Amino acid sequence: MCGVLGICLADQTAAVAPELFDGCLFLQHRGQDAAGISTCGQRGRLYQCKGNGMARDVFTQQRMAGLVGSMGIAHLRYPTAGSSANSEAQPFYVNSPYGICMGHNGNLVNTQAIQRYMDEDVHRHINTDSDSELLLNIFAAELEKYNKYRVNNDDIFHALEGVYRLCRGGYACVGMVAGFAMIGFRDPNGIRPLLFGTRTNADGTKDYMLASESVVLKAHNFNDFRDLKPGEAVIVPKDCSKSEPEFRQVVPVNSYRPDLFEYVYFARPDSVLDGISVYHTRLAMGVKLAESVLKSIKPEDVDVVVSVPDTARTCALECANTLNKPYREGFVKNRYVGRTFIMPNQKERVSSVRRKLNPMESEFKGKRVLIVDDSIVRGTTSKEIINMARESGALKVYFASAAPAIRFNHIYGIDLADTKQLVAYDKTEEEIQHELGCDEVIYQSLDDLIDCCKTPQIQKFEVGVFTGQYVTGVEDGYLLELEKARAMNVLKASAKAESDIGIYNSGDY
Repeated sequence: MCGVLGICLADQTAAVAPELFDGCLFLQHRGQDAAGISTCGQRGRLYQCKGNGMARDVFTQQRMAGLVGSMGIAHLRYPTAGSSANSEAQPFYVNSPYGICMGHNGNLVNTQAIQRYMDEDVHRHINTDSDSELLLNIFAAELEKYNKYRVNNDDIFHALEGVYRLCRGGYACVGMVAGFAMIGFRDPNGIRPLLFGTRTNADGTKDYMLASESVVLKAHNFNDFRDLKPGEAVIVPKDCSKSEPEFRQVVPVNSYRPDLFEYVYFARPDSVLDGISVYHTRLAMGVKLAESVLKSIKPEDVDVVVSVPDTARTCALECANTLNKPYREGFVKNRYVGRTFIMPNQKERVSSVRRKLNPMESEFKGKRVLIVDDSIVRGTTSKEIINMARESGALKVYFASAAPAIRFNHIYGIDLADTKQLVAYDKTEEEIQHELGCDEVIYQSLDDLIDCCKTPQIQKFEVGVFTGQYVTGVEDGYLLELEKARAMNVLKASAKAESDIGIYNSGDY
């Protein structure tokens, strides 16, 4: 899972980089592994800065000064399924044809077939293990078929037809063709989110933005926005003060199934994705979860409801209200520790939980506590939280998950774990309870979770992480490929540069 962002300003003398950087801060939760910005200047020259780490660390003042131009894209990288521990920072770039940059949120599930096609048929060199570079090169190879001196919108849309034909998986992409346009497109199932927004300036001209979440658009006054439909693409001309963006349904909507895990965990609560308020879905999850709790535990057996900060807070509050029980902040979070389920090894994950969360003994001692979390993945965090609650004097510890049991791998952009490492894999709820060390484990049912999120327009979601039934079909071969890739990544430690300053940047660095 990653964050993607693109902005095209009507004023071609303005610098887009500061606004892209600010947008990255709003999307930082979507990727803390690496960050990158690419911009395009007036003469079509591309400028780039990318590297490992948080946006605030990668984009120093000196580096930002070299990012020239009024059109640009940004990417925040989250380790995707099977990726190596070292970052492959985006956007990626190819010089032929025309010069293309692209940032990709998601995961392709037919990478081996694409790699063979790249090698044997179109003879393009792929320099990394990233499926994002594969996707970019597919697009470049399709565009190159037209062998034209200058590209036009129809060429790009036709090239994207080839991308949709060859690439299978979940993806939302932003890109730039040097000196020509910014582009955005979304997979035919709408698994990964992508929104398009417009901002009207005082002189009547319009700026345009593509982003993974609505919160970025709202924060930058792009108040007229909508979701790109599955299989839809948009081209925003570089000189957008003279030409309007063009939208096209490149391929038919295969299905409209956003990833349900976005609403449970990943997206910011103040975002609206595919017309669905993340905050209101989490409120509804709290009500439904309380109903599930009452099927397993008597109301008088719960003294207090505590959330695992931060994502579960909204759900836990509403759960406490429904149960008519006091809600308490039982854990204080250290905000300078990253998400623990993407830590590189189990020992680091365990120690990180203790650094990340500190229990307040007064809220646990002598009480029967219902702890609410958004989900349970490997169980590492949950187990440590339960241990901390018991160490703080809790009489009983009940653990409730706003999501159903995660029994299968997430294959469309969130690197959870190999299936066998998931605490719920091939286990009953009683066995999970014993593994975690709690007095009772309560899961939200999948039907209830879907009811919390669905709208008249969207009735179905991508739920393979809970059921093993993926929207793109049976992916047993890909899952085996992932396990091999992870095993290889443990054995090798590839030397990669911490930062890449510029395809072309003015000044000395």
